[in-house]
Amino acid sequence: MKQIIDQHRRQFFGVAAGTVAIGLGVIDLARAETEAPRSSASNASFGAIKQIEAGVLNVGYAEAGPSNGPVAILLHGWPYDIHAFVDVAPILAKAGYRVIIPYLRGYGTTHFLSSETPRNGEPVAMAADIIALMDKLDIKKAVVAGFDWGARTADIIAALWPDRCRALVSVSGYLISSQAAGNAPLPPSAELQWWYQFYFATERGRAGYEKYTHDFAKLIWKLASPQWKFDDATFNRSAAALDNKDHVAITIHNYRWRLGLAQGEAKYEHLEKKLAAAPVIDVPTITMEGDANGAPHPDPTAYAKKFAGRYDFRLITGGIGHNLPQEAPQAFAKAVIDADGA
Repeated sequence: MKQIIDQHRRQFFGVAAGTVAIGLGVIDLARAETEAPRSSASNASFGAIKQIEAGVLNVGYAEAGPSNGPVAILLHGWPYDIHAFVDVAPILAKAGYRVIIPYLRGYGTTHFLSSETPRNGEPVAMAADIIALMDKLDIKKAVVAGFDWGARTADIIAALWPDRCRALVSVSGYLISSQAAGNAPLPPSAELQWWYQFYFATERGRAGYEKYTHDFAKLIWKLASPQWKFDDATFNRSAAALDNKDHVAITIHNYRWRLGLAQGEAKYEHLEKKLAAAPVIDVPTITMEGDANGAPHPDPTAYAKKFAGRYDFRLITGGIGHNLPQEAPQAFAKAVIDADGA
C-alpha cells in the first residue's frame, strides 16, 4: 500500500521539495504553494452518508476509498461541515486512502443517543468522540487532519492518544488551550477578532445565533475567507448541517466553556489537566496556513516548538482563507499524504 501511495504522490504532486532542519522541526524550503481561490467545489456532494453508534453519539460520516487502505480522518470546523473536504476526499481515495469524514457533534446527521447526555461543546469531548468512532470502526491508527474546530480536535487526539495517530495535519497549527489560558486578556486588536465569542457569552447572543444561524454562518465565512468567492449553492449545501437540533447548544457551550462561563463534564477532568499543561506533540505533523486567513490564528513561529517529531509548516498562497481544505484541496491532500509518509 505504501508503494501505491508513493506512486500517487509522484503522480499528483511531483517530487517532494527539499527540507532543512530548524530546531525541533523541519521547514519546507518551498513553503509557498500557490493555488487560486475556488468559486465553488467541483464535486457536487458525497454519496450516501453512513451512520454508526459510537460512544454517546450516532455518528453520520462520509467514506471514500478502499476499505483496506491506510485511514485518513478529516475533521471540519465551525460553522462548516463535511463538504469542506468534498474535493480532498477523491484525491486521497485515488491515492489509496480510506477516507472517513464525520459530522462533529451538533452537525448534520450526527445526533446524541440519549436526551439525558449533556450537550457539551468542550473540545476534549469532540476528540473523545473521534476515538470512540475509531474504536467502533476498528481503526487502530489514522492520519487526523482538520481546520478550525477540526484542527483543535486533531491536535488533542495527537497529544492525548498519539498511539492512534499515523500523522497530524493541522490548519493554524497548535490550537490546544485551557480555561485558564482563556482567562488571559489579549491586546485589543486580538480581542476584536473574537467578537462572536463574547456575543455568545450573552443570552442575547444565544437567541441571535438560534434565530439567524445561516446568516451568522455566512458572515463568518466571508470574514474568515475574504477572497474566497463561494456561491450560494456551496454555502447552502454546508449550512444545512447547522440545522441539527443540538447545533446551537453545542456552539454556545463551546465558546462559553473557553471563557470559563460554562462547566465541562467531570469525566474529562483528567484529560483537561493534561491539556492545560500544553503538551508537546510527537507524531509526524504538517501545519498549514492560508495567506488570506481572516479568522483569529496564531503566528506559526509561536507554536513550532510544540511539535517534537518530524515537522513541516506550509504557507498556502493565492488568497487562501480559513477554510483551507475547501479553498485549496490539492494542497491539503498533499499535506495529508506527505505527513503520513514523507
